[in-house]
Parts: sequence; C-alpha cells; structure tokens
Amino acid sequence: MTKEQLLKLLVEPSSNRYFIIYEALRKGASVEEINDLTKVKAYFLEQMLELVEEEEMLKASKGCLPSDEALIQAKKDGFSDKYLSQILEISEDDVRNKRIALGMEENWEGVHVSGTEDSAYYYSTYNGEDKNPISTEKPKVMILGGGPNRIGQGIEFDYCCVHASLALKELGFETIIVNCNPETVSTDYDTSDKLYFEPLTLEDVLSIYKKENPVGVITQFGGQTPLNLAADLERNGVKILGTPPAVIDLAEDRDQFRAMMDKLGIPMPEAGMAVTVEDALKIADEIGYPVMVRPSYVLGGRGMEIVFTPDKMVGYMEAAVGVTPDRPILIDRFLSSAVECEADAISDGTHAFVPAVMEHIEFAGVHSGDSACIIPSRHLSDEHVATIKEYTMKIAEEMHVEGLMNMQYAIENDKVFVLEANPRASRTVPLVSKVCNIRMVPIAIDIMTRELTGRKSPVSELKEKNIPYYGVKEAVFPFNMFPEVDPILGPEMRSTGEVLGLSDNWGESFFKAQEATQTVLPTAGTVLIAVNDKDKKYAVEVGELFKKAGFKILATKGTAKLLNDNGVEAERVYKLTEGRPNIADLIANGTIDIVVNTPDGGESEVDDNYLRKTAIKKKIPYITTMAAARATGVSILADLKEENNEVKSLQEFHASITDK
Repeated sequence: MTKEQLLKLLVEPSSNRYFIIYEALRKGASVEEINDLTKVKAYFLEQMLELVEEEEMLKASKGCLPSDEALIQAKKDGFSDKYLSQILEISEDDVRNKRIALGMEENWEGVHVSGTEDSAYYYSTYNGEDKNPISTEKPKVMILGGGPNRIGQGIEFDYCCVHASLALKELGFETIIVNCNPETVSTDYDTSDKLYFEPLTLEDVLSIYKKENPVGVITQFGGQTPLNLAADLERNGVKILGTPPAVIDLAEDRDQFRAMMDKLGIPMPEAGMAVTVEDALKIADEIGYPVMVRPSYVLGGRGMEIVFTPDKMVGYMEAAVGVTPDRPILIDRFLSSAVECEADAISDGTHAFVPAVMEHIEFAGVHSGDSACIIPSRHLSDEHVATIKEYTMKIAEEMHVEGLMNMQYAIENDKVFVLEANPRASRTVPLVSKVCNIRMVPIAIDIMTRELTGRKSPVSELKEKNIPYYGVKEAVFPFNMFPEVDPILGPEMRSTGEVLGLSDNWGESFFKAQEATQTVLPTAGTVLIAVNDKDKKYAVEVGELFKKAGFKILATKGTAKLLNDNGVEAERVYKLTEGRPNIADLIANGTIDIVVNTPDGGESEVDDNYLRKTAIKKKIPYITTMAAARATGVSILADLKEENNEVKSLQEFHASITDK
C-alpha cells in the first residue's frame, strides 16, 4: 500500500491500527500527520519511528548477520530473534547463536506479589542485571501454558496446566510454569513454585530452560501454542516429557496418518491435498461435492469451509494465502448429516484407556468446540461405542502416545470414520474428568514422569464404569457482544467458553447447560420455525416436540405447509420481503419467544441473517441447527416433566457410578 492508502485506513480505529501506523511511518508519513489522524500522542509515535529507522538500518545487512553493535542494540530495543531472522533473511539459530556468543542473554527480575513474603512473577529483559534466584533442591519440571486465551484455545488448557502442577508437586518435583495470561489460574503466584510471565516463543523458552535446567518440559497441556514449539525445543536438546514431537508430527501429516489408518484397517473419509486451483477441482470432482477444505498450515478450524460447487472451490483457492507444496490445502469428503463424536484417551505408549465416548448434538460440519455434546453418549449404539473405543485404543497404542490423546469421529450410514487424532490434552479433558470422576491429568503426569519416579504405569488398573447420569457440554458464544455478526455455526470455531449441565436425564442436562450459558429456554409461548429445504426432513419431529410442550408454532410459508400437512398445526408468517407484519416485526414486538432458523447457505435470493441478528438484539433464544432444535424440544419437555428438582452435589453424582 502507498502512504496515502495507509493514512486513509487510519481514519477509522481498527485492530490493525498500530501495524498500519508502523507501516505508514516506514512509507514516509510524519509523526504530525499520524497524530492529526489518530490523536495517538507524539511521544509514542516517535518511539515507533525510532524502531522503524532501526529496522531499515538492519535490513542493509540482509543475507548475513549485522555488526555486533547493531545486533546488541537491536536486542536491547526489543527485536526478537525470530523477527530479526525474518528481517535479515537468515535462520533464527544463527541469530540466537551469535547473540549468545556476544553475551546477550535474557535476564529476569521478579515483580513481588503483594501480601506475600517471597512470591514473584518473573519478567525478562535484555537491559539490566539478572535478579533471578535459582533453587536446586528438587528436580524441576517446566510446564508450557497456552499463552493468551483466544478462540479455539481457551481456559480448558489452563485447567490441565494447573492440575499438572499440583500433581507434580505431590510427586516431589519443583514446578515452573511459563505463561503470559494474567486472567488464568496457572499464572496465580501459588499454583507453581516459580512463574515466568513470558510469551511462548522458542527464544524465551530456551532461555528459561538454560537458566533453570529442568529434568523435562511438558508441552501437551497448553494446546497448540506449546505443541508448535516441541520439535524445535527437542532439536535444541530439551527433554520433552510425554508424547514425542515426532508422534505429534505424524498425527498432523495427512499422508502418514492415512497410511497408519490403512495399516490398522480403520476407515477415513476420502481426501486429497491441493496446491493449485486445477488440483483442487480435480480432487473435489473425484471425491464428490460437498467437500471440507482447510489450509494444512492452520489449526483449530481457522480457514475451514464446506464447499458445495466448483465455482466456490475456485473462489476459496484464489483467496487462500501462503499455499505452497509444503503448505497445501486439505480437501476431505464432507460427511453430511453424519453424527460426530469424540473420545479422550489416557495412554502409556503400550496400553490405552478410554473413560467415555462423547456424542455431539450438532451434525458434522460444526466445529467440535462449538457443538454441544453428551457425556457419556446417549443415542449411539453399543456397537458404535465399542468400535470407537477399540479404534481409539488401537491408534494410541500404534502411535505410542504417552499421556493424553483426543480422537474425532463421524458416523455415516452405520459406519464409523476417523476424522483426526490429537496426541495432546483437549478442551474436553476437564469435562470428562468431572463427569466420569477420573483424574485424567494426574494420571497422565504419572505416566509421563514414571522414568524419573520409578512408579509403574497406572493405565492397566483403570476399569470401565457405568455412569447412570449425563453431562451436557454447551459452548458459550460472544454474539450478544457483536449484534451485527450472523450467529451461524460452521467448521470454524466461534465459541469463547463452555459450561456443563448434569442430570439423571439428558434432556434436563441440556436445559441446565443452556441456563448456564445465560440462555434461559422458555417453557411456554411461541416458537418460530423457519428452516432451509435440506433441513425440512427434521422439521416435523421438531414441531411435534414443541407442540407437545404446549407452544404455539409460527412458520414461514414452506415450513408451515409441511407442518400442517403432517398434522402439526402452524400459522404462516411473512418473511422480510413478503409483507407486514413480518418476522422481524414479530420478534421486535415480543410475539416470538424462541427462534429455530437454519441458514439457506446462500441458496435463497434473500439472506435470512436479519432474523437471527434481530433475535440476538431482543435477547430471544435462537437455534441454528436442527439437531440443537430437537435437543431443545426434548429438554423443555424434560424440564416440564421434572417434578422433583432436588439439587445434587457432584459427589452425590459420583457416588452413583459403579463398576461394569
């Protein structure tokens, strides 16, 4: 972009504003010009300008290391090893080795915690002396946290890090946590013996490892951020406890993983990898539309889409950034109307144990982090549950996973398909632990440290249990904070948290979970049902559930005809373009108490997102999948039938668990 284009972007504040300012300064914008547009104080703009000028000076050494003085100054001014390697177009190893040779290493100073005698948060600097005392009485284990919370990587990993720290203390280890989010329990001063409040980068973690000299580092409890570091840490001599980085890489390499599934005789959906538009069209044509596409170099569901036509595939490929032969686009057959489920396993590399199979309420196509799920499964057959447990144990044992593993499955036409394996802690670990009364993280710690402690693996002693109640996990979404965002669910994760409802009845568990998300389901009133053509096959069952619960049913033209033709009385309402009063009017006037609306996927001439956005603004419960609509109807009926709303403690639920 030109300087003028960048200045035009600065007129309106945005999340990228400071990056735009930095680039505008590089393109010749003055401090005065930017101050006039943004009102950011000149002092801060001058500091940014100094960094821009220093960066431009460093670029003069592109292809090799800068002078010793320039490198030392760059480190003191906050340039990371990785950024310097990008500016200079050399390896990060070269930068790190040179600065260490020059004596430029991180120092730390503790910021004392108020009200304590010797607790501190340790922060690093390349300016100043090291004031970081070392304790060497006990063997140390370093735990890498999840870094900043973000969509796709939330508080569940913090749960795992905290329980790991507590379990390691019980085993006699000194614990060191590296994390940089002040809103997490892992960064409480008394969770670990020592806390480094640092970003999860190779530079910072290696510096701390060299300073503390732990017996090992745990990367599998902090989500994808520390996992991305595991291979480079191991390459630099760091002892990784638990599942080796090579196994993690195997699970993420589609070709290697598929070869292993073929060896084990476990089915996967048809798939391929494409770099060019022509490759993508050919693969999709061979597999058959619709297909699921995502970049191989992005995890957590980001960039994932369901593509229904060749035109849409061309558009996706043309918009994809950074695609190379080493970073292709993954294309999988989309299992439409398939039931998704998952299983968490505890494995010692030789034997594995699966506490429960979790059944997703939403069909395939909704990210697992966004789907409500039932623990243990409610509607899966005994044969499918047994198959999923068998596949999970086979895969964990074949991969020699040490610690925790999460498996994703889909069931289509009575056949179980493997979707992916994640040899690490997952966001469901706290839920499975709580519902099944199993301390998954401490057991995993026992496995990962058994060479250091001499203890035997606990996996062989784990037994299957009968769990006579249900836990329903529900995702929490931020849509009420962003009323202009269409709240439809898809393969890209959008939730920012999750809750758990427990009851002897799965419908009541679902009702409790909805209430915990601050979405209080009405038990009487009027429901609007407006669904797309491919979802109409489910509309009659959903209508019957709401009718049985005593609701008045309103529906759009096609849905109303279908319901009435099948004996479910429904009153037709107008869409936005069909007349007044229309759906938006009825929602705004408080006539409608709950909305069931599945998006048309762009197939209709008129977008129906106004309906869902209006429901959000009026704080009316809205449902965007038919599976969730069915669960909602069942849960309302369960709540209406519930005569004895006795409160049970978690311990009382656990006391009812029996051996199989």
